[in-house]
Amino acid sequence: MSAETPAADPGQFTHRRLQFRAWRGARPFWAGLYVLLSGLPIMYFPYFHLQLGHLTLAMATTAGAGSLIIGVLLIVLGVSLWFQKHVRTFAGVAAILLALVSLPVSNFGGFIVGFLLALVGGAMAVAWVPGAEPEAQAGPGPVKGAAPEAAPLPPQAADGVSESYDLSGTSPANEANGRHSAG
Repeated sequence: MSAETPAADPGQFTHRRLQFRAWRGARPFWAGLYVLLSGLPIMYFPYFHLQLGHLTLAMATTAGAGSLIIGVLLIVLGVSLWFQKHVRTFAGVAAILLALVSLPVSNFGGFIVGFLLALVGGAMAVAWVPGAEPEAQAGPGPVKGAAPEAAPLPPQAADGVSESYDLSGTSPANEANGRHSAG
């Protein structure tokens, strides 16, 4: 370090770590990591050569190109889960399908390791839902342990009997009749 470069701020590491934590929490990070890592054994094992003394055991198969394509696609899907969280459902389903295709094409899906990582990562991507933004409350919230507010009762007729038992809100009185508008 030269005299002109400032020393690292001790709180800078904590700040960067908290930034990464916030970034990671707003997307299916672990699903993307599992899908990304699943592509590595699927790509690697068909081109793997094991040396046992003077004996070379080649794991290469005729489907080496298919394994390479599946591995690259899984890596791309994993990265897209990190940076384009809106494609999570597509990427998750595609990862699961590629994992299933890798079983017959790529040495049992990278000796089951890549297959399981892609399957778990794809399922996590499909199941991930963005968290709800915390709402600011104007006043004090409900008291813990208090009874919930009751739903409004339907209007009563003169004899005390309820006029409508329709709880769906689709009655001719409000002109809904089971039709819902999109706007």
